Amino acid sequence: MRAAVIDAPHSVVVRDVPDPTPDTGEVVIEVAGCGICGTDVHLVEGVLPGTQYPLVPGHEFYGHVVATAADRTGPTAGTLVAVDPNLPCGVCGPCVVGRSNLCENYSAIGVTRAGACAEYVAAPAAVCRVLPEDFRLDAAALIEPMSCVIHGIDRMPAQPRSARWLVYGAGTVGTLMADAVSAHTDHKVCVVEPNADRRARANTLGFRATASADELDVAAFDAVVDCTGVPAAISDALGHVATGGAVLLFGVASPGATVALSPYDVYRREITIVGSMAVHQSFDRAITAIAARPTVAAALVTHRIPLADYPDALEIFRSGVSGKVEIVPPA
Repeated sequence: MRAAVIDAPHSVVVRDVPDPTPDTGEVVIEVAGCGICGTDVHLVEGVLPGTQYPLVPGHEFYGHVVATAADRTGPTAGTLVAVDPNLPCGVCGPCVVGRSNLCENYSAIGVTRAGACAEYVAAPAAVCRVLPEDFRLDAAALIEPMSCVIHGIDRMPAQPRSARWLVYGAGTVGTLMADAVSAHTDHKVCVVEPNADRRARANTLGFRATASADELDVAAFDAVVDCTGVPAAISDALGHVATGGAVLLFGVASPGATVALSPYDVYRREITIVGSMAVHQSFDRAITAIAARPTVAAALVTHRIPLADYPDALEIFRSGVSGKVEIVPPA
């Protein structure tokens, strides 16, 4: 089969690789689409500690089951599925206490094992979720990022409907975040986004998007979410949270990034700062959420690019002019 392969940092090619075969408890999926996200860029750039190359990336994917293992566990051939790519070990300390997204032996499809920027991918049947046959296919790549968004909101302290929310970043996850938190407030969600195209899209979807939080008529927000991972944006977010408010660090920063903060300010104003890692008991809710958001899905999925052009798709994603970029293998 054909697959995009990261042979080493900054070296990506599309070439033939062996077809996957299902181990016990696994299925093989014919990939219908796979989204690109910042994690894929980090893998290509070689900034994620411990990454083993060569690697086929791709963790935001969906498709039809075409083969099962001899034990015939899970969905049968022909079933349309989306896949939670995270594969906790189930036996380490965090897994045992119910925090499997913090697994000490972290593994994930498309991150530590072969992913779905390929014609076929093997996945444990246990992490496959059956989709309705009428599910909007190009929106299915949004399920995994939405599941991350939902877990991030779960991590935040409960907010009253009078709370004002501020989101940094109007890329795919920032827009999904702004859309999801809209259900928790009576106010229009504000978004900070320097990119004019993304800002225009956010305004079209009903958010109040500006290039700087200083342009907003609210100086301090009860709930602030950074979806950029950019230290300057995180610093700005910490400066715009209200007394007694909360800040969610949702965007993936580079491992060596640091941000200065005032411990006294956090203490004196009782600021809550929380992090959010991947998916946790939120994938099924994400399927329901994406199915209910056709307008957002239509606005966000802006590029569907053939697998053969994966390197070009990466550059489009990096350019900042796109919404969700999907890789579409040949039928």
